[in-house]
Amino acid sequence: MKNNWKKQTVMFLTSQTISLFGTSLVQYAILWHVTLNTQSGLMMMILIICGFLPTFFLSPFAGVWADRFDRKKLIIISDAMIALTTLILAILFIMGYDALWLLFVMSAFRAVGTAVQTPAVGAFIPQFVPEDKLMKVNGINGSFQSMVTLISPMASGALLTVASLEAIFMVDVVTAIVAILVLFILHVPVHAKALERHKLDYFVDLKEGMRYIKNHDYIRKFFTFCALFFFLVSPLAFLSPLQVARSFGSDVWRLTATEITFSIGMIIGGLIMATWGGFRNRIHTITFATMSTGVCALAMGMVPLFWIYLFFMGLSGVVLPLFTTPFTVLLQEKVEEAFLGRVFGVYGMISGSMMPFGMLVFGPIADVIAIEWLLIGTGLLMFFQGFLLLGSKTLIEAGKLLADKK
Repeated sequence: MKNNWKKQTVMFLTSQTISLFGTSLVQYAILWHVTLNTQSGLMMMILIICGFLPTFFLSPFAGVWADRFDRKKLIIISDAMIALTTLILAILFIMGYDALWLLFVMSAFRAVGTAVQTPAVGAFIPQFVPEDKLMKVNGINGSFQSMVTLISPMASGALLTVASLEAIFMVDVVTAIVAILVLFILHVPVHAKALERHKLDYFVDLKEGMRYIKNHDYIRKFFTFCALFFFLVSPLAFLSPLQVARSFGSDVWRLTATEITFSIGMIIGGLIMATWGGFRNRIHTITFATMSTGVCALAMGMVPLFWIYLFFMGLSGVVLPLFTTPFTVLLQEKVEEAFLGRVFGVYGMISGSMMPFGMLVFGPIADVIAIEWLLIGTGLLMFFQGFLLLGSKTLIEAGKLLADKK
């Protein structure tokens, strides 16, 4: 019985929003610092690799921890690890040790904390939120995350003009401490698996998790579909600033307008999912979002005017939560609690790696072929990918609500 779930949800989402704001603030500060001080594409690539490789390799093992241990404690530990890493970095900078490689190393350590936290959060929410409220809660959480995405780059840029980099690092430490204190007063019963006495064998548990995914056809097809989608969406997500600079002008206001429009779109999309909840079949909502994203990418590769381009950029932001929210909720609803962490660990590995991998492919191509053609090509592929999703009887059946199956 999930009692007082509203109070628990407010406390948890508050703690995660506070923590995410501090983390995003530092991530953008590091990004702006490397960009302004090196103006090197190679340095940017190294920074991105340091940020996603630990997540890629550690996420499956972090999923094992999320199934074996108290998920709330794992979230607290990961927040504390990120804060401690940031504090050490701030002290080193204050002492004058401000070498660029330190930022790369610390970015990798911070990514380790994120890798542990992501599957734990995904598996923790269903412990206190009723199943019929998962879509609403995940939609609200998505809107909060989008608001942080909107505010943190602007706040980071503003702080860099009046404060030192190490001062911004200390903001992350403070927000992490506040988030941890909120989590400490959150009372959620530990899930059954964490209460069992057991000998932890990572590879055995990981193998069981992989076997669980293998034995459930809908999860395998979900993850294959998800991997392809995130790969194809990478030009829209990462190459749009370069496209704007090349095709419409390198004015700072244009780049800022693009980021703000997309973030506002994501906030609206999250609120739509929180209030509407999507079609009765989760797969129909995901299909609509996939095809709509394809149309947006196609349009962004063809429109001649910047204001029309901004419209489709904002629209792509609106439809993205219509993909990610029902996808997350469907896993929370369908996957057995004992395997939730491992399944979300693999999902985190896929979602955290396919877009950077896409950039490794599309980034160099963008120096040879116009970005507009990349958007048109990937947009068409995403649009037709939606038809493949509708043609999967396994996924359509998995997307049905339990009430519709009775």
